[in-house]
Amino acid sequence: MKRTQCAGGVVLNKKGLVLLVNQRGTSWSFPKGHIDKGEDPLTAARREIHEESGVTDLKLIKDLGSYERYKSGLEGGDDTSEFKTIHLFLFSTDHEKLQPLDPCNPEARWVDRKKVAGLLTHQKDKEFFRSVVHKI
Repeated sequence: MKRTQCAGGVVLNKKGLVLLVNQRGTSWSFPKGHIDKGEDPLTAARREIHEESGVTDLKLIKDLGSYERYKSGLEGGDDTSEFKTIHLFLFSTDHEKLQPLDPCNPEARWVDRKKVAGLLTHQKDKEFFRSVVHKI
């Protein structure tokens, strides 16, 4: 089993809406991805948010911590070939227009925080968001 380090963000806009991205047209998550060689988690988080949503204007609020889970499977459920440690940061932005650059992430949208957990596909993403929502 491959073990990977990933980073991303919970991004809030001026209206308090949360950024979520669609991956491969099959699942919804926070913008995040693998940390490249030589990158620190914060740099990787900023890069991944830009690639998956087009947002570059990010103000760091705080480190939200990390959690672990298996990669999302194409048919839902877990793909046990990869186990991820996901580091998430809380950001704010004045950026409104979403324009994903990564073709594997075809859609990004602003979501009311009360609806975020219901839209997230992976159970561990839902659990993490519920554990930090009071901090945002």
